[in-house]
Amino acid sequence: MPQIKAREFEALPLRVHDVLAGVPLHDVWAVDLPKKRAGTTLYQFHQAAGGRTFTLSPAARALLRLRFFIGRIVGWDREPAVVTWESFAAQLTPDDRARSLAPPGTREGPFRVVYRFENEQLLEIVNRTVHAAALSALVERDDAYRFYFAVYVRSVGRFTSIYMAAIDPFRKLVVYPSLLRGVRARWDAASRSGT
Repeated sequence: MPQIKAREFEALPLRVHDVLAGVPLHDVWAVDLPKKRAGTTLYQFHQAAGGRTFTLSPAARALLRLRFFIGRIVGWDREPAVVTWESFAAQLTPDDRARSLAPPGTREGPFRVVYRFENEQLLEIVNRTVHAAALSALVERDDAYRFYFAVYVRSVGRFTSIYMAAIDPFRKLVVYPSLLRGVRARWDAASRSGT
C-alpha cells in the first residue's frame, strides 16, 4: 500500500486540484483494486460498503482512540470560532454544489463533507491542530482500479507543523497502511457480493 509521488496524483483530472489550489498536499497514497467489471464508481463502492469504505486494524483504532482521548483532555479537537476559518467548501462553484451527492457541510464523524462526486470525495476537519482535507478518488484503468487517498494540511498556527511531525510516523507506518488494507478488504467483499 504505497505512498506515491505527488506528480502522479496531480496529473489526474480531479476537481480537488482547483478547489484546494494553494493548500499544501501533505502526502498521497494509492492501492490497486482488481477489476471485476467496468464502470464501478467510488460512490457505488461506498454504498456497497455500507457507507464505510475504510476499516482500520485494532492497532490503528487504538492509536486513533488515544489521539482523540488526548485531544479531548487538552482541547485540541474544538473547532476554532467560525470567524477564524473558512470551509474549503467556499471554493465550490454552483455546479460543484449541484453535482455533489451529499450537501457540503454534512457531518461524517469528526469530518465535514466538502463534496462527494461519483468518483471523488473530499472531507475536511478543522480544529486547534490543523485544517486538513482527506481526498478519496477511484480511477478506472485498463486492467484495474486505483484508489487514491490524499491528505492536505493548512496550518492553523505554530503548533500545526509540530503536531504533524509528531503524528507522521504513526500515520505513515500504522494508520494509512491499515486504512488502505481496509479499502482493499471492503472492495473484495463488495466484489464477492456482486457490486
